[in-house]
Amino acid sequence: MLIFMSIPFSGFSQTSDVVVKYARTIMEDDLSGHLSILASDALEGRETGKRGQKMAATYIKEHFKKLGLKGPAQSDCGEGYYQTVPLYVVRQGEVYLSVQGKRFENFNQMVFDHGNNSNGEQEIEIVFAGGGTADEISRLDIKGKGVLVVTENFNGVIPAIFKAGARLVIVQAGEGMDVFNRVRNYFKYTGYEGELSLEKPGEGSEENLFFVTPEVSESIFGLAREKIISLSQSSMKGNKGALKKVNPSKIRFSIEQTADMVTTENVLGYLEGTDKKDELVVLTAHYDHEGTNGEEVFNGADDDGSGTVTILELAEAFAKAKEDGNGPRRSILFMTVSGEEKGLLGSKYYTDHPIFSLDNTVVDLNIDMVGRTDPKHEGGGDYIYLIGSDKLSTELHDLSEKANATYTKMELDYTFNDEGHPERFYYRSDHWNFAKNNIPIIFYFNGTHADYHRPTDTVEKIEFDKLEKRARLVFYTAWEIANRETRLKVDK
Repeated sequence: MLIFMSIPFSGFSQTSDVVVKYARTIMEDDLSGHLSILASDALEGRETGKRGQKMAATYIKEHFKKLGLKGPAQSDCGEGYYQTVPLYVVRQGEVYLSVQGKRFENFNQMVFDHGNNSNGEQEIEIVFAGGGTADEISRLDIKGKGVLVVTENFNGVIPAIFKAGARLVIVQAGEGMDVFNRVRNYFKYTGYEGELSLEKPGEGSEENLFFVTPEVSESIFGLAREKIISLSQSSMKGNKGALKKVNPSKIRFSIEQTADMVTTENVLGYLEGTDKKDELVVLTAHYDHEGTNGEEVFNGADDDGSGTVTILELAEAFAKAKEDGNGPRRSILFMTVSGEEKGLLGSKYYTDHPIFSLDNTVVDLNIDMVGRTDPKHEGGGDYIYLIGSDKLSTELHDLSEKANATYTKMELDYTFNDEGHPERFYYRSDHWNFAKNNIPIIFYFNGTHADYHRPTDTVEKIEFDKLEKRARLVFYTAWEIANRETRLKVDK
C-alpha cells in the first residue's frame, strides 16, 4: 500500500517555527562528514567484536560526550557511554546427519546453521511439512520433533516452525543446488571464522537448523526428489492430503561446538527530559557491518552507516534544543547498537538487560538503511518505507503520518508493513526486540539495492539530500512523541 500525505495537520506540541529551527540543524554536510569517517576503509567494515567496530564506538562516544549527553550505563570503560555486550564466538566441530546408516557431513551434503551441542549422537523423528506455511504447520503434530520443509523463504517460515514447538528444522532450499551452494559457501566461511551468539552452546533454547541437498531429503523419506517437490507444491496450493503421502522417518544427528568469549558495545547517549523525564523515547540504529572478506572492505555506508549518522545528527539537534531551553519533556536515549548483522544481538541484550525500565519506554524509532533509492523508486520523488507504525499503537501511526504531512511531505510506502510480505522486514532489524516487548516502534528503511551486503555499499553512492530529509522526518516524529501531553497508547 502506498500512501502520499499532503494535507497539513495542526495541533502539535509546540509551534512549527521552533521545531523547524532544530530540524534544520540536520544537514547534508554534517551527515556526509560523519559517514566519510564511519564508512571509510580505515574502520575495516565495523565487524562486531573486531577493531573497526571498536573504533566506530569510540567515534560515536566522543560525539555524544561533546554534545553533553550523559553516559547512563554502569561500565568500567567508556565513561558510561558503553553497554558492554558479552558474546560467545561459536566454532563448529564435528557435525553430521545420519540417515539409514548413511552419514552426511557438514559443508558437503548439508550445512549446519545454528543450534546447541547434542552431547553425542541423538535420534529424532522427522515430519514432512511441505513448504512450511502456517496452514501446513497447523495440521501437523511437530512438538518436540524434527520438520523438513522445501522452501527458499527461510525468514518467512523457520521462526514460526520453531515457535510451534519443533526441536529441529531441516530446509531443502528449493529444487536444485544453486541456493544450497550459496548457503554452504556463506556458512563455510562463518562456520570456520566463528558465529557470534549471546548463548553458550548447550545453553538456552534447543533449536537446531540444517540446510540440505535434495539427496538428503530423498534418503530421509525414501522418495524421489521430484516426488518430494511435487507433494510440497501441491500442499502449498491447499491439497490437505499431500503431506499424508509422506511417512515420518527417523534420523540421527550430532553437533559439536566450541566457544570463546568476546565483547562488543552498544553506545548510549542520554538526554534527560523535563516534567516527564521518567518516560523514555529510544532512537536506534546499528553501527556494525560485515567487516572484510580478506581482500575487500564491506564499508556498509547505507547499511547502516546512514542510520548511525542520522542518530548522531538527531542527538545534536535535540541537544541544541535543550541548550536553548527547549529541551524535550520526555527523556531520550540515543543508542547505536552492535551485533545486528549477527542476529540483532546488541538490541536483544539491551532489552534483556535494559538500562531504563521497558515499562517506561514509550517508543523505539529504528533507522536502518536510509541513504539510497531502491529499484522500485528510481526516477521517482522522495519516499521512505515505514514498517511497524500501526502494529501496536494507532496513535503512533497517526502521529507519524501527521508529522510527514506537516513538514516533510514524502511518499510513505507501507509495502513491507504487510504481515504476509515474504521479506518479513518487521522481524529483521533492531526494533523487533522492542516490539516483542510490547513497545511501539517505527522502522525507517529505503529498501534493498544491488550493493546490499556487498563491498560496493560505499559513501559516494549515498544520496545525502534524501538522507537529510528522512532524518528530519524522524526528528519531527520524535519531537512530537517526546513533547506531547500523554504517552502513546498501546491499543493493539
